[in-house]
Amino acid sequence: MAERLQGIFTPMLVPLDERDRVNEAELRRFIRWLLDKGVHGLYPNGSTGEFTRLTVEERRLIVKITCQEAAGRAPVLAGAAEANARETIAACELYQSYGARAVAIVSPIYYRLSPESVYMYFREIALHSPIDVTLYNIPLFASPIDLNTIRRLSELERIVGIKDSSGDVAFMMRMIAAIRPHRPDFTFLTGWDCVLVPMMLAGADGGTNAASNVVPELLRRLYDLFRAGQLAEAMQLQFRILELFDMMLNHFEFPDGFRAGAEMRGFQFGRGRQPQSASQKADRAALKRVLQCLLADTGIVGPPESGCAARSGELWPAVKPPKAPEPDAWDAPRDRVEQIVLEVMETLRRRGMIG
Repeated sequence: MAERLQGIFTPMLVPLDERDRVNEAELRRFIRWLLDKGVHGLYPNGSTGEFTRLTVEERRLIVKITCQEAAGRAPVLAGAAEANARETIAACELYQSYGARAVAIVSPIYYRLSPESVYMYFREIALHSPIDVTLYNIPLFASPIDLNTIRRLSELERIVGIKDSSGDVAFMMRMIAAIRPHRPDFTFLTGWDCVLVPMMLAGADGGTNAASNVVPELLRRLYDLFRAGQLAEAMQLQFRILELFDMMLNHFEFPDGFRAGAEMRGFQFGRGRQPQSASQKADRAALKRVLQCLLADTGIVGPPESGCAARSGELWPAVKPPKAPEPDAWDAPRDRVEQIVLEVMETLRRRGMIG
């Protein structure tokens, strides 16, 4: 039986050069860095890697490079979703020849399908794929995979797990309760970084976490703390990752916040393929400064030359406060992110960039 998929998998960003081509040399350097920082696995062609904005040839190239660089050091979970089942099966065959451990396949996008159609799509792939398949549930972008459909698909031997990006802890618990009794080998991964510890407490095996493009060592440490039973320490780090994740996800055009963060670690990712207006570029520059301050607070990077706002209070008073706080106790030390964002917004107002 193949080794179970578990731990921290990085849904890899893709660097582009000045001619808008995949920057192969920088991609290889980035992959080696991720492995050196301790991620358990690599996940090319995921949502964070903007697979829908890549050509078929580029997606194949990225998986090939990833498998070459992984070279047995870590498993590769390759995104293999294409426009239809036939082309997806062809991608499965190719990625298996490259040396990928398994493929991740998102539910069909654009057309909203019924649960029965979602089941038949994955069944067709599972019956013809030469490589293990993990389901990818991301209701924000694709037809959702409901619990009964996941249970039915788990009866197919080739389907070995699911990556769930709903962020719903209760849904994860329901999946595990329904499937693990008859498929103890089935892998459950979360794609929602800010609830990684709660998901693992529920029984998840790890995650495919966008923030690991930026702070792979923190995600690996969080995972190790959890596995060592140091839950209080793991939760303190989880709140730190929550702060970073929310900033990179909610204040930039996805996945540009993660690109901005990875650039601060010394990589050149170039411009994304989504065009941006002048005002968006100005906003990005200001937000990138805020993000750098958050990263500097972890000690991973230095602060911007202009410095960071004074920040009062703790990231979280305690994992479990000993008693209920007074009504104003939680408001006294303003939230760290809010402090910095308010400062930047005021700067933008003074410059006339926002109303």
